[in-house]
Amino acid sequence: MSSPELIDVLQHGEMTVKGRMPWSSNATFLTEVCGHDAMTLAVYKPVRGERELWDFPPGLGKREFAAYELSEVLGWGMVPDTVYRHDGPLGEGSLQRFVNADFEQHYFTLFEDERWHDQLRRMCAFDLLANNTDRKSGHCLLGDDDQIYGIDNALCFHSEFKLRTVIWEFGGEDIPGDLLADVERFVGDGVPDVLARILDPFERDALLARGRALVNEGRFPIDGTGRRYPWPLV
Repeated sequence: MSSPELIDVLQHGEMTVKGRMPWSSNATFLTEVCGHDAMTLAVYKPVRGERELWDFPPGLGKREFAAYELSEVLGWGMVPDTVYRHDGPLGEGSLQRFVNADFEQHYFTLFEDERWHDQLRRMCAFDLLANNTDRKSGHCLLGDDDQIYGIDNALCFHSEFKLRTVIWEFGGEDIPGDLLADVERFVGDGVPDVLARILDPFERDALLARGRALVNEGRFPIDGTGRRYPWPLV
């Protein structure tokens, strides 16, 4: 399926829950989605299965959708196709294409092979822009199309800088020019409507401020504190 066809199936197809995904802090389900003579597997995260957080409002699935939209606006395609549905079998929530991946691989193993470094630099830049507070190693999936995808992006877009990530090996390096050009274009165009409807005014302003800071600095940051890591790491 092309991406528009896949998005249509995710948005309008009939959902059947197949089982609960293991090792998830919130209720997360593997789901079969059928529509228009097409079928895909997807990961469904209903709002009713979320644990309450003190620093993020309910409805984390909307931030999963926002992360996908940001990746698409940048032209990076690094977040699997994601929609937000109000008619899921367990209520409203996000629905994201299941990535056929080598689940033995994660950030720490991928970093050992230099051929993946450009894609990992892109993910690093994305997390800086989105203010990802939970980029674990296992959230970097190597798809069977040799693309690295970033999943579990719900804890993004906070107005305060809360970055927590395992990706620090590029600290001090120049950010590749093509990535900076994409971020500069995004900042110049402003927050698109689809993101503006999800984020509050402070989060929208902070998103653009982080983009300007990335462009102005032009380098990946170094964590001098050693504290900006998620837990667990994988």
